Amino acid sequence: MSHSLRVIFAGTPEFAAAALAAIHEAGFTVPLVLTQPDRPAGRGMKLQASPVKRYAQEHGIAVAQPPSLRRNGKYPEEAAAALDLLRATPHDVMVVAAYGLLLPQEVLDIPPRGCINIHGSILPRWRGAAPIHRAIEAGDTETGITLMQMDAGLDTGPMISEVRTPITANDTTATLHDRLAQLGAKLVVEGLVALERDGALPSTPQPAVGATYAEKIGKHEAALDWRRPAVELARQIRAFDPFPGGAATLDGAQLKLWAAEPVDGKTGATPGEMIEVSAAGVVVACGEGALRLTQLQKPGGKRLPAREFLAGMPLAVGQRFELPQLPDSADTPAA
Repeated sequence: MSHSLRVIFAGTPEFAAAALAAIHEAGFTVPLVLTQPDRPAGRGMKLQASPVKRYAQEHGIAVAQPPSLRRNGKYPEEAAAALDLLRATPHDVMVVAAYGLLLPQEVLDIPPRGCINIHGSILPRWRGAAPIHRAIEAGDTETGITLMQMDAGLDTGPMISEVRTPITANDTTATLHDRLAQLGAKLVVEGLVALERDGALPSTPQPAVGATYAEKIGKHEAALDWRRPAVELARQIRAFDPFPGGAATLDGAQLKLWAAEPVDGKTGATPGEMIEVSAAGVVVACGEGALRLTQLQKPGGKRLPAREFLAGMPLAVGQRFELPQLPDSADTPAA
């Protein structure tokens, strides 16, 4: 089926590529795709095209990769050229998904029917860069996708539609990401079909209460603080799969922890101390309860189930993971 609505698409990672594929396969014309400039990645740090760029190239869709869209930013010439290109490309609406560049008001004003964003949370909870990770880390029981009209704020625009999904006890950022990418792809196609049919999409302002900010995940967050409750550490490990993984230091070597479950731990053990080592996993004492590590990785090694990991790196009861340095008290807000 073909559609008359012309859609400019802006997005970068796999999450966005799923939506672009769905829009293209539904028969909408995509005259132009915007995506981030190629970035060095992998061991050789070769420049790699984003998943969105790869999809566009495979399907003969024109691609632009401006480093910025702000005339007053660091790349005024490139931004001006991109704005000219947007104005010169006949289109009806712009769809944005995990693009990674700020869209100034000037860009939002170009598409005749506005800019629609596919956001990976139920707004206003988890505005910002890492909504999927933060929902798991915080112990949310459900999340979803919100389709919204973009305004100049950060994920603050009025909501068009939403779809929800439970967060299970086994969900990692990787599994939840894939599920949300599919839900977002389906929701945006439904939105575009409705926009074409009705000429406009009804939207509701976001609730004034309940807004939280999902800050980008930093490598420095990977270190597990064994003084915290085991339940929270288990969530942190699931939230940080596939990046940056949970990190623990043993005798100066940094191990990556990829899967763990909270268990009852005997009191009296120091946080970070191994209280049980078996093929079923390595049980480590925490501030509350204990954590059974079931998938680990040594430096330069692969992710392995505990049994295989221990065959190559034996651990013993009484060994202790180091506790990470706490930030200076000056940096820590009072509870």
